[in-house]
Amino acid sequence: MGAAVNARVFRDTYGVPHLQAGDPLALVYLQGVNAARDRAWQIELERRRYLGTSAAFLGAEAAAWDVFARQARLADTARRCFESLDDETREWVTAYVEGVNHGLPGGAARAPEFAETGLTLQEWEPWTPLGIWLAVHILFAGFPSKLWRTHVAAQLGEASLELFSSEGPHGAGSNGWLIPGSHTASGQAIVAGDPHRFIENPGVYQQVRLTCPEYDVLGLAVPGIPGLAHFGHTGSVAWSITNAMADYQDLYAEQLRRTGSGVEALGPDGWRPASFHAEVVEVAGAAPVEVEVIETDRGPIITHGPGGPEGPEGPEGPEGPEGTASVSLRYPPRVTGRLGFQVMRRLLRATSVGDVDAAFDEWVEPVNVVLAADTAGGLLHRTAGVVPRREPANMLRVVPAWDATYGWDGWHEMARAAVDGPAVMANARGLATPFGVEFAAPHRADRIRDLVEARDDWTVDGMPGIHQDTYLGSAGSLLDLLTGLGDLSPQAVALRTELFAWDRRMDATSTTASSYAAVRKALVSRLTDHFTMLENADVAAVFTPWMDPLTHVSYALENLLTTDLLPNVDVRWLAREALEEVAANSPRPPWAETHQLAPLHALRGPVFAANEMPLDLGLSGDHHCVMSTSSLPGLTDVCIRASAARYAWDLADRSASRWIVPLGASGVLGDPHHHDQLASWLRGALVPAVGPAVREDRTYSAAVDGFGTVRIEEADPARDLDLIHGWVTAERATYWGMGALSRDEIEATYRFLDSVPTHHVYVVRLDGVPVALLQTYDPQADPAGAAYAVEPGDLGVHLLIAPGDARAGFTGQLVGTLARFVFEHLGHPRIVVEPDIRNTRAIERFHRSGFTLGTEAKIVQPDGSTKTAQFAFLAREQVSP
Repeated sequence: MGAAVNARVFRDTYGVPHLQAGDPLALVYLQGVNAARDRAWQIELERRRYLGTSAAFLGAEAAAWDVFARQARLADTARRCFESLDDETREWVTAYVEGVNHGLPGGAARAPEFAETGLTLQEWEPWTPLGIWLAVHILFAGFPSKLWRTHVAAQLGEASLELFSSEGPHGAGSNGWLIPGSHTASGQAIVAGDPHRFIENPGVYQQVRLTCPEYDVLGLAVPGIPGLAHFGHTGSVAWSITNAMADYQDLYAEQLRRTGSGVEALGPDGWRPASFHAEVVEVAGAAPVEVEVIETDRGPIITHGPGGPEGPEGPEGPEGPEGTASVSLRYPPRVTGRLGFQVMRRLLRATSVGDVDAAFDEWVEPVNVVLAADTAGGLLHRTAGVVPRREPANMLRVVPAWDATYGWDGWHEMARAAVDGPAVMANARGLATPFGVEFAAPHRADRIRDLVEARDDWTVDGMPGIHQDTYLGSAGSLLDLLTGLGDLSPQAVALRTELFAWDRRMDATSTTASSYAAVRKALVSRLTDHFTMLENADVAAVFTPWMDPLTHVSYALENLLTTDLLPNVDVRWLAREALEEVAANSPRPPWAETHQLAPLHALRGPVFAANEMPLDLGLSGDHHCVMSTSSLPGLTDVCIRASAARYAWDLADRSASRWIVPLGASGVLGDPHHHDQLASWLRGALVPAVGPAVREDRTYSAAVDGFGTVRIEEADPARDLDLIHGWVTAERATYWGMGALSRDEIEATYRFLDSVPTHHVYVVRLDGVPVALLQTYDPQADPAGAAYAVEPGDLGVHLLIAPGDARAGFTGQLVGTLARFVFEHLGHPRIVVEPDIRNTRAIERFHRSGFTLGTEAKIVQPDGSTKTAQFAFLAREQVSP
């Protein structure tokens, strides 16, 4: 198809963008524009987070993260990883960023958060997507748990190092399953699942379809990131991932000493210079925070012991890991200068599991388990990422930097497995066991495996039945504890009888599920009272959530109920007290009355606009259910972690595939597609992934007093060719430089403009009569952009007024209406024009219309010739409302 493919945005019933362009670079540019328009606040917030500048508009609450982002050197790592990419991938990522820069001002104008915080836009740098990826995933492997284990060992002894092993830490949880053709009605595979993450507003995944002559891919994108990294379906192959629970980040206890203006760190070879500089984190409403950014041979310092680095003389001997030493972070992207972004580009072109497999060979961060299937019967089950080889102790706790024993020694070979039946991944032990320490409890994985193996005639229509499953496999450990308890009140006996008869399903309408959760909460609270010595751990503020005993007791409950490391704790007595407490306050409300979804928003913004009827956000499920809807069992029933998306890829017929996200396609409160999937998501349903989609309408119409009705609509090269040909070849259009072109050449020119997302052509009508041709362009993708300082969101404009009788005030009225079209409808902050300096009438016309004249500059034309242009600019604030 080549350049004949129109660059278009289509939207389906749920507002999901279906993006179409003439080549991969044009398509990824369009993806960037779309992300900026639909998710402006979300992606700009993530950009500021990786830069460590979010506290400047969010306030003191965000300062701890910003300090960490600076100390961990996320921005510098992103730049290094970008520079190490191959040329094609760098160009591809850059095109996405150019699209974001073009679309962001318009998206920001729609997002109320910008006005609320006073956040102003800055130009994205080419490596910004890599920085966002780092910020989103730097805590994914849970390295702060090593601070916790080190703290536990210091307070309770080395034998207690793994006392709080939860086999289900609060930072992870996803489901995925591959049903091969031997177990489906069609004979073709189904790949399905759901990633579990914090439910954010807007959501962490963006449904999208990307189409160009080279590929046509459907999947879930991460806003701010090009391509489809985690979940996709190309038509002939589909893939999905879950967190492998691998441990690939290490913490080192560091001894530091100052040497004049510098810092040295004690390593295996003695004292060596560490890089050092100071930065300042600006904080809205509070004093700025000074940050020392120090990096040793191991990695950047992310938390200091009391007092920070020692004085000039240094200590006589190094402190142990549990002492006052500072702590450095060693993580693969910082060590290797790689993130694996080239994989995202290559996955889009995949046509088989072999292609997917080869692409994931270069994956780095985070470490995932991958499932894939293709229409030729190929199946794939493997791990992907980079895991260092080192001592087992590195995976458990903070280790001494000065001991060579704990250095890295190359990389593990990633594990893979043959697929000879249904394959399941749910963060449990299995394929990735050699690479990790703490995995998810086996309950979800076991339950999914039982369900998918029970039939051999599965269809996509049956997938919601698995997604919705609420059986709580972990309930037995607590219920068994209630067996044999004596001297209970009648109310407690009745409650225990009810619990023993319970089907162990955490259904929204179940009062027994609510009673079970209440007993669990009461037990966790009592058990946590025995660990007050673990409170108030001395760590950097950003790591405080990982140091909360209540959280660890909540998720390690199964282990704590059976361990022999707590001889002085009578867990049966605690269970009896918990049962009596809940029995005295029975009956309980249905589970959904307290188990309510609470999406996270940086400004604690609402899910529903003021004029909307709110939905009941109660839901089924629990942490260890397949329908994993996690709360903090010892503290609250409110759900903040659940399925960030659900999907079911059908290899027999992609159009039968299904998906859903918690809210909707748009991140703008009040938009019709902000949360139009929420009701279906709450009940575990799926919606069609491929449905009717209509072209996004950019038509603009305005009634102008004393002038008439102006209508601006995108030109159709076939329909409007006679009109365009007549206008651009007329004598008055000399400076358009098309007078010598044939009709076919003009048609080819406008078909090309119609195929790229950076240029648009509009026909302007006044009271139904064509009066002008308006062409717009992104200066980043036009020779004009090389001749002046482009600002984010600039829109270049060429205006050709049709032949006709002169009318007083006509041009001024028309230009004023076109300006409102650009500023209000398209959302751009500034218009750029660059007429030939010989075209004095046009220059005077723009000047009279309020444009500010800029410099003159030479512009290289597409045919290789040059023109001397007079640049002029009109900003949004210059136009009266």
